[in-house]
Amino acid sequence: MIDIERARRETPGCNHVVHFNNAGSALPPDCVVEAVKAHLDLEARIGGYEAAAAAHERIGGTYQAIAELIGSAPEEIALVENATRAWDMAFYSMRFCAGDRILTGRAEYASNVIAFLQAARRTGVHVEVVPDDETGQVDVEALARMLDERVKLIAITHVPTNGGLVNPASEIGRICRSANIPFLLDACQSVGQMKIDVADLQCDILSATGRKFLRAPRGTGFLYVRKSMIEQLEPIMLDLHAARWVDPDRYEIRKDARRFENWESGVAARIGLGVAARYALGWGLQAIEERVERLAAVLRTRLQMLPGVRVRDKGARRCAIVSFSLDGASPESVEKRLRGENINVSVSEASSTLFDMKERGLSSLIRASVHYYNTEDEIDRLIQALER
Repeated sequence: MIDIERARRETPGCNHVVHFNNAGSALPPDCVVEAVKAHLDLEARIGGYEAAAAAHERIGGTYQAIAELIGSAPEEIALVENATRAWDMAFYSMRFCAGDRILTGRAEYASNVIAFLQAARRTGVHVEVVPDDETGQVDVEALARMLDERVKLIAITHVPTNGGLVNPASEIGRICRSANIPFLLDACQSVGQMKIDVADLQCDILSATGRKFLRAPRGTGFLYVRKSMIEQLEPIMLDLHAARWVDPDRYEIRKDARRFENWESGVAARIGLGVAARYALGWGLQAIEERVERLAAVLRTRLQMLPGVRVRDKGARRCAIVSFSLDGASPESVEKRLRGENINVSVSEASSTLFDMKERGLSSLIRASVHYYNTEDEIDRLIQALER
């Protein structure tokens, strides 16, 4: 069970806004804010290098906390600036040839597809979209039928930026492992709102951000790479942290996932990421998952009762993200008017998930994303504002 009063007491933002933009950037808890501020204060007092040295164990603790969060080993974790950079560092380490195939989902995120298209332009790799099943999630049977020796990567977004669905990542992972095809999972929206176990997902690579449901500072993210795959991937960019210069004409790349990092980083933010991961673990990811799924279900039900509101979510399993439209009002105008009442939502543009939105004939949607510190009273406030 989640102690809602405690969760809200430890989240100062709850005193100022009704925050339904957790899929954008969640409200951080006090402990995360205090940890970041404390390290910045330390840098101001003794210097940045010296503060980093003093915080060595805390930074190491971030790797450990992230590993516990997703069921991996610390040496399989790299800390990076954001989920997109994490995903990029893995994807651009892969080598494709003309005629190779990349399989992806219909709700894949724009940044990922742009990278696919760039690889296609450079190498001649083919990018193919796996159809959805009747519920709107990736059709696992269709995926299995598409496999052949030319498929070199299956890359799927676990929870798309809009649409509310949770793709069947574990089933996809089993297909990939059976066929010995690398599985790259974008978990940007799933980490922090549900229990994640890379062994169950059977993914080879997973990318995630800190700022969303994990409630960490902006400018934080991480990459997981399965230990047996790390040395198969050589990052396209190396520095003296990712590799060691051992002779005038020779370097050696790190053996762990930190080969995907670079030397310079926001130390305070990394500390905050670790604190946020520990905070989530303290609540229990199963409890968080149950809470947010229930709140989202309540919100969908309430929205469906409003005249002119159309809930646009799909999938056999749905999550904390609720997408909808309001007849006669643009999503942008709805977002602006709600913000004037201290209610935060966001707008999902077609360009973010073009395959999906184009097929559904949608140009944009309103996205309301709940978290465990939200309440049904706040849902009431949103519904009443939409009625007005």
